[in-house]
Amino acid sequence: MDDHQTTHQAAEDARNETVLVWLNGRLLPREKALVSVYDSGFMLGDGVWEGLRLYDGVWAFADEHLDRLFQAAKAIDLDVGMTGDDLSAALRETQRANGMQTDAHARLMVTRGVKSRPFQHPSLSRQGPTVAIIMEHSRPQIARPIRLATVPHIRGLPMSQDPKLNSHSKLNCVLACIAAEKAGADEALMLDVHGFVNTTNACNFFVVRGGEVWTSTGDYCMNGITRQKVIDVCRADGIPVFEKNFSLVETYDADEAFLTGTFGAQTPVGEIDGRRIGTGRIGPVTEHIQGLYKALIKANAA
Repeated sequence: MDDHQTTHQAAEDARNETVLVWLNGRLLPREKALVSVYDSGFMLGDGVWEGLRLYDGVWAFADEHLDRLFQAAKAIDLDVGMTGDDLSAALRETQRANGMQTDAHARLMVTRGVKSRPFQHPSLSRQGPTVAIIMEHSRPQIARPIRLATVPHIRGLPMSQDPKLNSHSKLNCVLACIAAEKAGADEALMLDVHGFVNTTNACNFFVVRGGEVWTSTGDYCMNGITRQKVIDVCRADGIPVFEKNFSLVETYDADEAFLTGTFGAQTPVGEIDGRRIGTGRIGPVTEHIQGLYKALIKANAA
């Protein structure tokens, strides 16, 4: 479609052509921030990552993001080789080097590092981890509510690849996104193993029905930090919010729907599988939650 967009669409910013990337302790121009073709992340998707957002000089909920990174690293038996304080210092160093104060996004990535031979076994990664921080000036610029399409790809069971793991291995989600794009949508709505509505390929998913806010149980999706903050602000404000199983039948008939993620915070959904959701525009409950979240961010920055 000629008005195709993504959930991570941002205003063009020429400053991003000259950003410095933090790579294994060095700040490098983006064209020189290179990793080996033998790197475990490139070769196998063997690594974990976090996305963080800068508001008024503060990386929002940074401690929670770094805790999740170390939890994921422990789960895949990866020694990050740095402490949380080290990574926080690297974030601040990269932020200062790029002159960033607000409306910036960071992707913090850790892989198992360079392999001695091009094969799978983790023991072949002997040089220690590769740690990188990509930072960009980014102001979300979504021209209209997001269109979703349901796809056959699901998030797997925990014993295959636990969807709670923020891993570099994103092919399942990429294929879901491709399927949605082929169907004329912006992003994929993915079901869980039981056929209940779960998540999108890149964001967590919420509906509003009769004044109640619903999201999935969280058993088969990335338990996003923004997702949890939305649940928290709803509870604090007296909005009924539920983590529960619900179906596409209930989704199509929702009053509102929105996505959550570190980049876009709360992004309205206007259409799912060709069916208009509510008015097709951002709804009043979604707008109210956006206000509650902005207040939370402001309090966090203070």
